This record gives sequence, structure tokens and C-alpha cells, in this order.
Amino acid sequence: MATGTDEPTLTVDELAARAGITVRTVRFYSTRGLLPPPVIGPRRVGHYGPDHLSRLALIEELQQQGMTLAAIERYLEQLPPDLSAHDLAIHRALVASWAPDTAEDMTRAELEKRAGRALTEPDVDRLAAMGVLVRPEEDGGPYRVDLGLLRLGVELLDVPIAHETILAARTVLLEHTRSAAQEMTRLFRDEVWNPYREREGDPEHVAAMKSLSAHMQPIVVQALVTAFQRSLKEELRTAFTTE
Repeated sequence: MATGTDEPTLTVDELAARAGITVRTVRFYSTRGLLPPPVIGPRRVGHYGPDHLSRLALIEELQQQGMTLAAIERYLEQLPPDLSAHDLAIHRALVASWAPDTAEDMTRAELEKRAGRALTEPDVDRLAAMGVLVRPEEDGGPYRVDLGLLRLGVELLDVPIAHETILAARTVLLEHTRSAAQEMTRLFRDEVWNPYREREGDPEHVAAMKSLSAHMQPIVVQALVTAFQRSLKEELRTAFTTE
């Protein structure tokens, strides 16, 4: 069980249930080096924490993008080793934004199980306002939940910032990321796609383009996250540095 802290308190069974996968899959990822080893407690029982849960969620999103386990291994190796669970959640949310549909219908009990906590009605209202979920149209109906945003949204429930401020920040992020996506699309179209169409008869070039298309999205997302994190740290340091 979890205590609300960042300490590793989940057993492998609890970790698998929270991640929506099997214990066998957790152990398989561990043997591949995709998941950090657990903290060994009394009676030689392994304990997992938020970092493991966020890492599993990121692996799931990368697989949905069509990446092989070997490609995911290389991707994870390129991430900074000191990324927190929150940083991994941001990576996961941005990677998920490339997926055509990451929403899933679930009951209130299933929603709280995936969230890892009980949710009050104000909590659900806040998640709905952030676009994390859509309430049922009728009593007893399923919630439509965006799995790519759920964990990040749940984390924001405990952030001591006004609800209106979070929504304003979301608007800013959506506007600027949309602008970045438009520019990246234009660049890809003009510099990569159009020249490709002129060489459609070259089998090697076609194969290279297919490979690029399969891996471009996660690479761009990683570059965007890294650049944003560095820029944000610099801006915050400048804004709150006293003379």
C-alpha cells in the first residue's frame, strides 16, 4: 500500500494492479533493465514507489507508439538518471499526446484504483476541468478517462495552487505546444516529406522514411520536454533571484 509519500511502499502485486499490467510483465521489464530494482525490505520483500509506477506508464505509452522493447531501452537510457516521478509523468503525458486515442471507460472504483487514491467530488470536478476525465452522462455510467493525463492530473490535486491558475497554465501550454507542433509539422513537410515524394521510386529511401516516421514522434517529444525543462529552470531562477 502507499502512504502518500515518495517512499517505495508498493508490493509487486500492488504495483502491477496500479499500472494495469501483470506481475509477470513487471518482472520481465525488470530483467530487461527497463525498470529500476525495488528497495528490499524486511523478509526480503521488494518495495516499489512512484518512480517505478511512472516508468511503467511511460513504457506503456512508448509501446503504444509502436516502439520495440529494444528502442524503448535506448530511449530510457537517454533520459537523465535523476528524473523524478513527476518528471516521468510529464514525459508520459507528452508522449501520450501523440496517440490517436488514450481514453478509456471505467467505473468510479476502477478510476480510483488507477488513481491510487479515493477521489472526492471536488477532486473529480477538478480532474474534469483539466480535461483528464468526462463525467458519466447518467448515474452509474462510466467515466471517460484520458490515461495519458490521469497520473499527472492526480498529482496536481495536491499542488497548493489555485484551480484557476492551473487552468490558466494549461491554456498557455496548449497554445504554445500547438504552435511548436505546427512549426515542426511545417518543417517535416517542407524538408523531409516533399523531398521523399520526389524519390518514392528508391526502395532504400522509402525504407528509411518508414523508419524515421516510426521513431520521430517520441524523439521530438523527448527533445521538447528536455528543452522546456531547461528553459523553465532558467526562467524560474531569473524570476525569483533576489538582488
